[in-house]
Amino acid sequence: MGGIEADTMLIAGMMLAVGAGALSFLSPCVLPIFPAYMSYITGISVKELQGNKNSKIRRQLLSHSLFFLLAVSLVFISLGASASFLGKWAQDLLLGESGLLIQRIAGIFIIFMGLFVAGWITIPALMKERRFHYTKKPVGYLGTFFVGLGFAAGWTPCIGPIFGSILLLAATNPGQGVFYTIMYVIGFSLPFIVLTFFLGSTKWIVRHSGTIMKIGGVIMVIMGLVLFFGFMPRITGFLLDLVQGTWLSKLG
Repeated sequence: MGGIEADTMLIAGMMLAVGAGALSFLSPCVLPIFPAYMSYITGISVKELQGNKNSKIRRQLLSHSLFFLLAVSLVFISLGASASFLGKWAQDLLLGESGLLIQRIAGIFIIFMGLFVAGWITIPALMKERRFHYTKKPVGYLGTFFVGLGFAAGWTPCIGPIFGSILLLAATNPGQGVFYTIMYVIGFSLPFIVLTFFLGSTKWIVRHSGTIMKIGGVIMVIMGLVLFFGFMPRITGFLLDLVQGTWLSKLG
C-alpha cells in the first residue's frame, strides 16, 4: 500500500509540475514576447509568422523551436538535478529521512510565490528582469540554442517564482526531483510548440493572461499549504481510496 501511495504522490507532483510549466509559458512575462522571439530566432517577420505559413516556414519554425527548447530543457533539468541533490544532502545532514523542516520551508516559499504570481503582493527583487539580451543573434541553429540558454538562465518576474517553487518541490522529494523538472519542461514545451503554428492565437490568450496567473497563484498557495501542513499523504490516501472504491464497485 505504501508503494501505491508513493506512486500516487509522484503522479500528483508531476501533474502539478506540468501545470507549472504551462503557466510559466502562458504568463505575461513570456507569451506577449513569444512572437518576437520566434521572429528573432528564425529571421522571419512577425507579420509573416502570424499569417498563412507554407510548409517551408512551418519546418523552419519547428526545427528552431526544438533547438530552443533543447537549450531551455538542459538548463532547467540541470537545476532540478542540483536541487534534488542538495535536498538529499540537507535531509541526510540535518533531518534524517523525514525532511519535515525543508518541507515546511518549501511550503512557506511556495505560498509567498503564489501570492506574488497572483499579483496580491509585490516583491521588488523579483521584478527585475535578468534575461540575456542579444543585439545580433549568432547564425543558424547554434545561435537559436544559445538564445535558449540565455532565456532559461534569465529569471523573469513570472518564471522565477514558478520554477523556483518546482525546484523546492524537487528538494523536498530528492529521489523524484528530476522527474518534476522534466515534467515542468514538458508543460512549458507543449504550448510552446502548439502556439508556434498558431501564433495568431496568442493575442486572445494574452488578454486573459491576468486571470490565468491568478488561478495559477491560487493553486500555488494551496500547494504551499499542503506542503507546510503535511497534507499530501492524506490527500493521496483519499484519492487512492476513491479510485479503489470505484474499481471495487464496478467489479462488484
